[in-house]
Amino acid sequence: MTLPASVGALASMLAEHDYLAPPSLATTLYLGLALQKPVLLEGEAGVGKTEVAKALAAALGRKLIRLQCYEGLDASTAVYEWDFARQMLAIRLGATDEHALYTEKFLLRRPLLAALAPDPAGPPVLLIDELDRTDEPFEAFLLEILSDFQVTIPELGTIRAVMPPIVVVTSNRTREIHDAIKRRCLYAWIDYPTAERELAIVAARAPDVPPQLAAQIVRFVQALRATDLFKRPGVAETLDWGHAMVALGAIELDPVTVDATLGVLLKYQDDLARITGPAAHALAETARRTG
Repeated sequence: MTLPASVGALASMLAEHDYLAPPSLATTLYLGLALQKPVLLEGEAGVGKTEVAKALAAALGRKLIRLQCYEGLDASTAVYEWDFARQMLAIRLGATDEHALYTEKFLLRRPLLAALAPDPAGPPVLLIDELDRTDEPFEAFLLEILSDFQVTIPELGTIRAVMPPIVVVTSNRTREIHDAIKRRCLYAWIDYPTAERELAIVAARAPDVPPQLAAQIVRFVQALRATDLFKRPGVAETLDWGHAMVALGAIELDPVTVDATLGVLLKYQDDLARITGPAAHALAETARRTG
C-alpha cells in the first residue's frame, strides 16, 4: 500500500483500524513516514503507544516486527546470532569448511536485523517497545540503526536496508532516554485521552458495551484519574473494564459491581484500599447522574 498523502488521510487510515489519533500524533506519524525518521512515543503505561505501531502496520499493510525491550537485552537477542547447531552439523557432515561458517546460511536474524531485510509488501514497521527498560549501552548500539538503517556484523560486514523500515520507539519514562536517541527521532507525547475521545475509543474497540454504560464507565475512569493514585488506569484498563461489565451482565455502574471489579482498573493494593468503598460509590453515583 502506498503511503498516505496527508495527515488527514493517515488519521483516517488509522481510524479504520480502530485507532483514533489526535491531530498532533497523526502529524508526527505522517512526518515520520514522509521524512523516513524514527518516531519516539512517550507517555504513561496504557495510553496506547504500542497500539500506534500495530495500527500503523495494519493501515499500511506492512509486517509488524516487535522488539520487546528488557533489562540486559543484548545484540544476540535483538540483532542476530549464529546458528551454532547447524554450523557444527555442517562441519561433521563435511558439508562446509570453517571459512564458510559465517555466511547468511547460518545467520539467525533477530528483530532489528529482520527489519532491514527487503519485503515485497514494503518496509516493515519496527516497534522498539519500552526502550526505557534497557540500559545505556544498548541505546548506544541502536544509534547506527536509527541513524543509517544499517547494522555491522563483524564476520559479514555492514548490512544496510534497501528501504528503511518505519520505526516506532516507545518509552514509559521510567528513566530518561539518551539525547542522542532523541535527536534521531521525531517526538510525540501521548497523554490520557479526553472524555470525548475515550468514549469514541470505547465505541470503536469495545462495541459490545452499551452506549449508556460506556458513558458511565468513561466518566468514572476520568474522575478516577483525577484522584491521588500511585498508578492511574490507562485506556487499556478502561476497555478491559467495559468488557468485564458486559461479561457480568451489568447495565449500569452499581456499587456492588464497581467494588467487585476495581481490580480491573487498579493494579496496586494501596490504590484499591484508597478507592474501594465510599470513594468508589461516590464516583459511580456521579458517573450515573452526570449526563
